[in-house]
Amino acid sequence: MKKIEAIIRKTKFDDLKEALLASDIDWFEYHDVHGIGQSRQERIYRGVVYNTDMIERVAISIVCRDVIVDPTIKVILDVAHTGEIGDGRIFVSDVIDTWSIRTGEHGDTVLRDKK
Repeated sequence: MKKIEAIIRKTKFDDLKEALLASDIDWFEYHDVHGIGQSRQERIYRGVVYNTDMIERVAISIVCRDVIVDPTIKVILDVAHTGEIGDGRIFVSDVIDTWSIRTGEHGDTVLRDKK
């Protein structure tokens, strides 16, 4: 099992949510985040100056079976990409185990996917 954490632009969240739900992901967690990156460039959008380190972002966490990690990352890359500075990051880490609180089951069998 893996945990995929993606930090994306807030403006891309709705599109990514729909794409994830249409793929093999039926549950994920998300929350608004703030962070400072290495880039300190200013951009002008409709006459307003924005710092690229001040772009609103959303963090998405997905725990999934190993077989759907690569397709899930591809969905995130395809949907969240703008080609501009500040598109975000994806982090993948190992998950040792998981439990269902309701049933007491554990292991990757508690993770549902459409396959």
